[in-house]
Amino acid sequence: MMDKTFAIIDVETTGGGMKGNRLTEICIVLLKNGEILDKYTTLINPEKSIPSQITALTGIDNDLVKDAPKFNEVAKQIDLITRDAIFVAHNVNFDYNVLRNEFQAIGFEFNRKKLCTVRLSRKLIPGLCSYSLGRLCDSIAIPISNRHRAEGDTDATVILFQRLLCLDEDGMVIKSFLHPSSKNATLPPHLNADQFEELPETAGIYLFKDKHQKVIYAGKAKNIKKRVLSHFYDKKTKEYLLGQETYHIDHECTGNELIALLLEAEYIRKHYPKFNTAQKRQGITYQILNYVNRKGVIQLAVGKTTQIKDSVGTFYNRALAIETLEKLCETYKLCPKFCSLQTNVSECSHYKLNSCEGICRDIELVAKYNSKVQEAINSLGVEKTSYVIKEKGRHFEEEAFILVKEGRYQGYGFIDQELQIDNFEEYEPFLQLQESTLHTHKILNSYLRNIETRSIFFNKEIVEV
Repeated sequence: MMDKTFAIIDVETTGGGMKGNRLTEICIVLLKNGEILDKYTTLINPEKSIPSQITALTGIDNDLVKDAPKFNEVAKQIDLITRDAIFVAHNVNFDYNVLRNEFQAIGFEFNRKKLCTVRLSRKLIPGLCSYSLGRLCDSIAIPISNRHRAEGDTDATVILFQRLLCLDEDGMVIKSFLHPSSKNATLPPHLNADQFEELPETAGIYLFKDKHQKVIYAGKAKNIKKRVLSHFYDKKTKEYLLGQETYHIDHECTGNELIALLLEAEYIRKHYPKFNTAQKRQGITYQILNYVNRKGVIQLAVGKTTQIKDSVGTFYNRALAIETLEKLCETYKLCPKFCSLQTNVSECSHYKLNSCEGICRDIELVAKYNSKVQEAINSLGVEKTSYVIKEKGRHFEEEAFILVKEGRYQGYGFIDQELQIDNFEEYEPFLQLQESTLHTHKILNSYLRNIETRSIFFNKEIVEV
């Protein structure tokens, strides 16, 4: 490795996420054969205001950079000095992506091989409490001054990298990090590569955890390893920040995507992870509810709720709920007024529903009308049935199942394929109980609606639907 040219780089920025992050300062030191060949450092006018909290950290304010060159004025020099070098930085993905975004903004591509001194240090100097630049330098007695300025941090990183070169006597560690198939340049700086390599290429869920083992993201995948890696290739600010806070990855194989979806919902509900967004929001559902009014008539209505309640039917948009209620009204000759399709009227006069047999005018008997309403309710009673969905297990000899009782998700489990089960009760010893929520209800409804053929233990017999 000594004959390679390395560009050790540090940048200071305005902050504000990867897309809004603009350079305020850069320092580049060229190193070859362990010796410094050249140094380049400059302030850069970011063409935007520097937030006060950034100034407090770096000491770089708007006055300091107002007469500094803009990036397009120094881009050619940065390109030339780094062109034949390997890009080296402490937490390399940050510096590299900021610089690449600056080049892309002026219409040029910037591609270099890269090395991360955080990841190299974890490999070559294992067992330290922290690998942040300041604490790492304190641990191994590297002088560091002018902290959080590009030149001060670069000078310290140069000394660190020189020591790493000496520790990697045959150059095999650095060579492995530079190998095209190596993920070391892509993986987050604090994540042990062995954890990534141990991930399976099967369906299941994965959990990103911070240094305190707290779950910060829960996801599901058909291929866990491939999906996890895709997070680190994504250059969006959220994905970058997720990588920066990830120290550990746990996983759980499920054998099929349906249980993975249900488990993902459970982990998000249970841990409320920092980087999950969608399922943390309270789901809203529309339900056809029934109640007895003061006249003793069973009344139907569409209600909005964030909880699963006893209802005639559950829907995920209001239009579908209203449309279903209108069909019930028409099919079973119900009254639009008592189906809440018309309000503030003494007698119904719906523009398209005219099949009412007179309950609102006291012509139809309440008992007869209620009987028709009960028929309508029973027609949608499939939501309250009990069934078991059978799915692929985690290996060839295993079968997975999802149990639903009276319309409510109970949980999932795995059984031996050779085991003969004749009724619901025989599943329960293998059942892993789970919470029934709006999200699990939606997942199961979507599955039943979209999968054309599946094996379901339904009404105590196996049927193909």
